[in-house]
Amino acid sequence: MPTTSRASRCGARPPTRSSSCSRRAPASKPGRGGGQVSRSAPASPGRSERLGAWGPFRGPHVRRPPMELKGQVAIVTGAGRGIGRATALELARLGADIVIAEVDQHNADTTAKLVKDLGRRAAVVHTDVTKRAALATMAERTKAELGRIDILVNNAGIYRAAATLDVTEDHWDAIMDINAKAVFFASQAVLPTMIAQKRGSIVSLASMAGKIGSKTNLPYNASKAAVVSMTKSLALAHAADGIRVNCVCPGFVETDMWTMVARDQSKLLGLTPEEFTRQREKAVPLGRMERPEDVANVIAFLCTERAGYMTGQALSVDGGLVMHG
Repeated sequence: MPTTSRASRCGARPPTRSSSCSRRAPASKPGRGGGQVSRSAPASPGRSERLGAWGPFRGPHVRRPPMELKGQVAIVTGAGRGIGRATALELARLGADIVIAEVDQHNADTTAKLVKDLGRRAAVVHTDVTKRAALATMAERTKAELGRIDILVNNAGIYRAAATLDVTEDHWDAIMDINAKAVFFASQAVLPTMIAQKRGSIVSLASMAGKIGSKTNLPYNASKAAVVSMTKSLALAHAADGIRVNCVCPGFVETDMWTMVARDQSKLLGLTPEEFTRQREKAVPLGRMERPEDVANVIAFLCTERAGYMTGQALSVDGGLVMHG
């Protein structure tokens, strides 16, 4: 969900005490947020910056904050496709240099080229997120080649469906190793650098599945619930170090993984993949399937100073499918 700035009532300049908009306003006229606007009262600290630093509101479109992440370095695991690629590109648009931590060399190289086309540096680090040593190497190479680590996006993940009695130990371990264990050890790998910098942002991919139950997704749901729990614990453990830790919980996202979801779930439910997808789309209050960019926009927001007072949060980005904590 793209973040929008509050509009100036004049539509041309952010409201300040010296603006013509402020001079015309009656002393007791209610503001847009329900407060009072006074000609004589001083603006609160940072008010003009909060209201107007990103440009005035112009109808349905808002000027994007320019290069909010300039000079920062972001690692995105699983950035070769889908949400990972969309996130890498969105962070690059905001000025970050990108490390693509990926096992698929071709997809990683494609993402790297797209990042470079945006004028940012890109490095590809072959990373098997199930190996702690590989994650340590990922962090070491990032610091050696790009000088710092400001952002980690734990995006790599897999999906596999099965009825409860059909879940095997291998199935359980595969899901947990990539979706949960890797999130912790990737975070652990970058934390020393972030602690030394006294700043950093970690954003992990959970899922709406981590907030609800499922008849046919138990290991997957459990792995995503683990991400939500780890997010809260890491946020508490490292808030004093200047590190913010959050996660996002997408819904039905049109990616290669969704093709697998529709295939596996439709078999278990006696539907075709197309029927399953149509049913799920109809269930979305906002009326459409989710795009990778919908998720990437929220991840990017969490990495910026606009989210500087947010940590330990699990944000639903699912078109309204889950409307509770």
